[in-house]
Amino acid sequence: MPATPENPLGAYLKDRRTKLDPAAFGFSLTRRRTAGLRREEVAQRANVSPTWYTWLEQGRGGAPSADVLDRISRALMLTEVEREHLFLLALGRPPKAHYQPVEGVTPRLQRVLDSFELSPAMVKNATWDIIAWNRAATVVLTDYAMLPVQERNVLRLIFCNPRVRNGMTHWEADARFVVAAFRAEVARLGAVENVRALVDDLCRTSADFAEMWRSNDVRSYGEGTKHMNHPVAGPIAMEYSAFSVDGRPDLSMVVYNPASAADIQKVRALLAAAAVAADAA
Repeated sequence: MPATPENPLGAYLKDRRTKLDPAAFGFSLTRRRTAGLRREEVAQRANVSPTWYTWLEQGRGGAPSADVLDRISRALMLTEVEREHLFLLALGRPPKAHYQPVEGVTPRLQRVLDSFELSPAMVKNATWDIIAWNRAATVVLTDYAMLPVQERNVLRLIFCNPRVRNGMTHWEADARFVVAAFRAEVARLGAVENVRALVDDLCRTSADFAEMWRSNDVRSYGEGTKHMNHPVAGPIAMEYSAFSVDGRPDLSMVVYNPASAADIQKVRALLAAAAVAADAA
């Protein structure tokens, strides 16, 4: 059975292997009638049976396991997007996300954040460290640049930073929501082991966090309204929405929009005051 449009998985596998250079993998170039790697060479690199791999391309091998698909994706040198496509074709679902520590964002993504003039926006990673933000976030939420890197974490700010805690109008409800959303997200992204030290430290330093963590609640971050008591502007309501960063499931962008005309004016005033202070410095 050939790899045809009726066999999209086989067609995709064949297309990917024919685009690879055998010499780059140490295979001989002699006696080759077609371009790319042979089926048995892909099978060798993936540590699977050549017969089984041939059946897979022909649509006869049954559904492969996630582990086998991962090995085939590495054998074919697939990118993250190509690997996801392979899983969707073979299993009808994307692969389990791989946690990838990241220290910053691309200049392009930073420009996206900066384009939100009146909307505080930030990017957090899988362990909820805040790794990028815009000017509005600095004046409305927290000046993250003034904090040590290890303190730029959503949970540490909520449970260990008195100024942030005192500025949250509904601290307990918001804190419970954040802990539940954090638990769900780190499990989805496969980062449970990566946050163990953070969780253990917070359990030691914050009885409130320890109690909320033991509740085992899970929530989706999604969207909602954040009520805060700004030390200069007073009460502000901000509607927020969370967005995944395409191609980086471990990154999430959160954008806050002033909830009313009065809140917009307060944000404008804070930005104007910050600009005056910067010019005077």
